Amino acid sequence: MKVLRMLGRSVRDAFKSVFRNFSLSLASISCIAITLIIVSLSIVVSFNVQNFTKEIEKDLTIVVFVDNEATEEDVKDIKEELTEIKEINKKSIVYSSKNDQKEKISSESDVFKTVMKDWDEKDNPLKDTFQVKVKHADKISKTAEKIRKIDKVAVVKYGEGMVDKLVSAFATIKKVTYIAVVALIIVTIFLIVNTIKLTIFSRKREIGIMRLVGASNFTIKNPFIVEGMILGMIGSILPICLIVFGYPMLYRRLGGHVFSPLIKMIEPTSRFILNASLLVLIIGIIVGMIGSARAVRKYLKV
Repeated sequence: MKVLRMLGRSVRDAFKSVFRNFSLSLASISCIAITLIIVSLSIVVSFNVQNFTKEIEKDLTIVVFVDNEATEEDVKDIKEELTEIKEINKKSIVYSSKNDQKEKISSESDVFKTVMKDWDEKDNPLKDTFQVKVKHADKISKTAEKIRKIDKVAVVKYGEGMVDKLVSAFATIKKVTYIAVVALIIVTIFLIVNTIKLTIFSRKREIGIMRLVGASNFTIKNPFIVEGMILGMIGSILPICLIVFGYPMLYRRLGGHVFSPLIKMIEPTSRFILNASLLVLIIGIIVGMIGSARAVRKYLKV
């Protein structure tokens, strides 16, 4: 009960401090809101990049062409070796003989049907193939190299140039968003440290009296930490509103995709909005508390 009473007093004192030093608090909240807006944008971009990557991984297929001289035993060996490659999704391995391909192509076009109707087993120039999918898009190039080394594999294709560039671009965007989030969090902490520092200075006499009457370090420090948490919470309101109302509007305006229908955005479901909003709120609270704790430790010296 004593802890709850102390916590209640800390919250009360923190709110009093926020309103007592309203101009400083407003400046801090404004700076926190601006930085958290950019943080929230980076988070949304990061979530969407992860979604792009997952969608690509679902569709990325490596086509393995088998040598025409391969026997049925060789085909079985190739399949077995494919299942042993860790990066390959074993359930995705699909075998197609050259006759199967002939039938499929013939069914899609009357022209091909006319050309291929007289092909027998020996005349058929097509190759037996395996279609496989990788677990992670960034591993596709290395996986293709491993497949090429398998005996009786003639050619391996997966759209090398375009896929590698796309995967590399998404990886770069993901790294940039992570760096941006970390950098902005550091900036926000710095702003809160300076705001709390000024608040502490303005209450220097009050703190001195508290020390004289025997107030513990916890009693003195706790209101400042709670104040930082409150500033972080208030500063996160505008960024959360932008996520809740702005992202669905942007999704509708862009038609759910960026640049191309292949690059789909995350649907603004209640789960996505809630997760992104909670993440921004948690970042705001933690950053506020860390900033206040650093200011108290560095400048209060209690």
